[in-house]
Amino acid sequence: MTNQSVIFFDIDGTLLTHEKKLPPSTKEAIFKLKENGHMVAIATGRAPFMFEELREELDIRTFVSYNGQFVVLNGKVLHTNSLNVSMLEKLTETALQNNHPVVFMDHEDMKANVPEHDYIKESIATLKISRFPAHDPHYYKGRELYQSLLFCPNGEEQQYERDFHDFDFVRWHPVSVDVLPKGGSKARGIEKIVKNLGFPDERIYAFGDGLNDIEMLSTVKNSVAMGNAEDKVKEVAKYVTKSVEDNGIIHGLEMVGLL
Repeated sequence: MTNQSVIFFDIDGTLLTHEKKLPPSTKEAIFKLKENGHMVAIATGRAPFMFEELREELDIRTFVSYNGQFVVLNGKVLHTNSLNVSMLEKLTETALQNNHPVVFMDHEDMKANVPEHDYIKESIATLKISRFPAHDPHYYKGRELYQSLLFCPNGEEQQYERDFHDFDFVRWHPVSVDVLPKGGSKARGIEKIVKNLGFPDERIYAFGDGLNDIEMLSTVKNSVAMGNAEDKVKEVAKYVTKSVEDNGIIHGLEMVGLL
């Protein structure tokens, strides 16, 4: 198909509502895109094991996970980018002194460095996933970790940003931030996929709503911010659609001429 496009969708607040529901109109739109010969992919901060059911429901085999650190193309791992383990160990030591728990994450599981903590419960609960991080303070040893979660109130991540230059810190919850390899992003992950497939810039689309979507939406030529996105996210997007709860995906796809 000469006019085939690839469309990347964020999950939380984009494909899924804030109640973590998939709107029927969104599911219909995804399958209509594929019927029309387009390629549909996911670009999320979530771990691969956090959206297996969604991938199965939408029959999606290409995705950017961990904000670009674990990239899969047509069911096969295309690119990985892991955290500096020695620096992560130092960060964890500092976090323990500050009573800031840490969760270690690879492509298969996640483990917390403390037995339990209210911040972990509060933030992970909002994802509405069946898996909860068990306690294993040594999970980072001998593994490739693609992301960690640092749990601290808004603003307190600044001390880590100052002291740990190997990492980027992206807040996703009032008490939690993603810890990523420096320079890693959804945009970098998307670049790996489109370079492999040879899509021209004008045939690449991306939908998102969160702070971790800013680089993606400012890099992809045809970018669409959800109506429920923060203003700073909307400012970098080429288009702004309706909110996810108001059939924003199908409206946005119609707006850009894909449906």
